[in-house]
Amino acid sequence: MTGYDDVYRNGTAPWEIGRPQPGLDLEITGPRVLDLGCGSGEVSLELARRGHQVTGVDISAVAIGQARAKAAAEGLTVDFRVGDARSARLGRFDAIVDSGLLHSLHRYGEAQDYLDLLPQLAAPGGSLTVLAISAAGAHGWGLTEEQLRAAFAAPTWTGVTVEPAEVVSVDGPLPGFLLKATRTAI
Repeated sequence: MTGYDDVYRNGTAPWEIGRPQPGLDLEITGPRVLDLGCGSGEVSLELARRGHQVTGVDISAVAIGQARAKAAAEGLTVDFRVGDARSARLGRFDAIVDSGLLHSLHRYGEAQDYLDLLPQLAAPGGSLTVLAISAAGAHGWGLTEEQLRAAFAAPTWTGVTVEPAEVVSVDGPLPGFLLKATRTAI
């Protein structure tokens, strides 16, 4: 995706704030973690610092190059891969983190393949954490709590919670939601 490569190459990605989103809950259990839409790797790197085995996937080769450079500079091992999160076949993970990808896919009408794939990526009993911009924001293209609850409903997902959260961008804070769910044990 040339557009995403360009914003990383030019340093104009508004979601790149130099650290994981403050509203993101990174208290994750299980060794194997998948960071979908990892960008330049801030979430993946933090999870690796905490001892997790992390795979980070992003559609931008430029972002993945930046993430790999950051990991190397810190001596961290993270499996960063260029790929489309809507079709990534990577095995099963104990935890999946999405910090800003779902609302972007939803914005362009491209979320359904992603939503269909997530249960295949989550191990039975695995956790899912999603930080998404709310439709209540000034731009009007985010997600509602109802949309999130419908996308992560039983019988596939259990223990679903959706709480208000702040999403930080270089342009300032935006209203959002933090969703936590568990993949039904099969």
